[in-house]
Amino acid sequence: GEQLIYRMNSVEKNRVIRRYWTFACKTFPIKLKCTTGKERRVSRWEHEAVVDALQDRMDREPERMKARRETVAHPYGTIKAWIGYTHFQTRTIEKVSTEMSLHVLAYNMKRLISIFGVLALVEAMTA
Repeated sequence: GEQLIYRMNSVEKNRVIRRYWTFACKTFPIKLKCTTGKERRVSRWEHEAVVDALQDRMDREPERMKARRETVAHPYGTIKAWIGYTHFQTRTIEKVSTEMSLHVLAYNMKRLISIFGVLALVEAMTA
């Protein structure tokens, strides 16, 4: 059968979206299971292949994703406990980003102190 044909680009939320469709649906035996429109339309972000490749890699190697989740989960869990699990104190993405950066900095500093001790950390920072 006929494939979806690239037709045009559009921009949504600052992303280039590629639009595809075909008019072969009229003769497709199971058209109603596919679409109720005159044609089948598909919209994909211009970099969707990157997302697809990542998903494929995660599906082929689930143990890597499990290890990553376990590695990343502890710091985020600790930070969430520090801020009370509920919400950031600031609003807007820029301010929340700054607030989160400060939480991560505090977390990293606390870890460095627990690993090296205060004196060794101060000495390394002043060297």
